[in-house]
Amino acid sequence: MTITFYDIASSTKGVAWSPSTWIIRYCLNYKNIPYTTEWVELGEIETHCKKLGIPPTSKRRDGSPLYTLPAIYDPSTNTYLADSLPIARYLESQYPETRSIFPHSSGALHLAFTKALLDEIDAVTPFVVPAIYNILSPATQAYFRRTREISWGKKLEEIAPQGEDKMVRWAKFRNGLGNVAEWFSMNGGGPFVMGHTLSWSDIILASELAWFRATWGENSAEWKDLLSWHGARWETFLPNMKDYETVV
Repeated sequence: MTITFYDIASSTKGVAWSPSTWIIRYCLNYKNIPYTTEWVELGEIETHCKKLGIPPTSKRRDGSPLYTLPAIYDPSTNTYLADSLPIARYLESQYPETRSIFPHSSGALHLAFTKALLDEIDAVTPFVVPAIYNILSPATQAYFRRTREISWGKKLEEIAPQGEDKMVRWAKFRNGLGNVAEWFSMNGGGPFVMGHTLSWSDIILASELAWFRATWGENSAEWKDLLSWHGARWETFLPNMKDYETVV
């Protein structure tokens, strides 16, 4: 049976961009689990999840339920599930014959790595959020602008740092990724966090990089700058993930 994977649509058919959903796409591809993608517009996620009975993943500040993607439907168990980590754990337990993304019972270490990584690169967020707008469909752009301007408390065009603040934040992002590069230097020489074994930590990092690449564009100054950092560490890392980036 084939899993249905619910991903967030962009303005270009078949182009994935969300780091949260990229995590599960990498997992499914790495595990070689058959799946098809159902694309959902950003502003229609809540309606779509409610229609299918997909549970909320958290709550908003006002206490109302928050519905997010990724989500999957597995017909072999008649299971709907949302959120990256619960889905990954489900795939691990339900498909034990596939390659593990938490090898050698390393789940706790990978969750610690995830938190540390996201803390290190947090400065990049205001550089990415405005760029997302440009890859969404016109109808979704209106929703994105409205919701992000509320959450950030400013116009979408004002979110990206300017002037000296831009330089400071970009340097902080670069330094954060530099710390991650240092971690990689202690992995025994392989391309992945665990040396020659791909794992959850690599998927998290690759998903963030895929987000930057999709929103900024491969020909952007930002993306080219990033690839040049830390001895071209990230330009070297990404080809190792390419086999698991198939969009079906």
